[in-house]
Amino acid sequence: MSKALKCTCLDCGTIGRFPADKIDAKPKCGKCGSWLITGKVWEIDLETLNKAARTDDVPLVVDFWAPWCGPCRMMAPQFTMAAKDMAPHVRFAKINTEEYPNASQRYNIRGIPTMALFKGGKEKARQSGAMQSPQIKAWVSEKA
Repeated sequence: MSKALKCTCLDCGTIGRFPADKIDAKPKCGKCGSWLITGKVWEIDLETLNKAARTDDVPLVVDFWAPWCGPCRMMAPQFTMAAKDMAPHVRFAKINTEEYPNASQRYNIRGIPTMALFKGGKEKARQSGAMQSPQIKAWVSEKA
């Protein structure tokens, strides 16, 4: 039997568990029924980010961004492409620092866009500045 992985539902915030060897089988949240792992980029709030950052075993890449930020808007489609390509082994989310200014304070974000990689309850890596999809995937692969 394989190890169980913890993964926060980015829709309802419930922590779910599933066997590691079933990561490709599209595990669902036991509470709301949403897919825990897809190739999409989730828009999350600070509470969900805090929970996922401290509990998830599946790597989570978070883009700290704001709607007024030109480089953030330019990177958004590249971030989405990377999310599709790296699923189901990495999840991608973004948090609007304009809507959740405490996120910038909590995670000490000094400039946007900034990506942070979380896994196993820790921040593993951080990268500031807009990147293309191949660069994002290479960075995540190296750091995860």
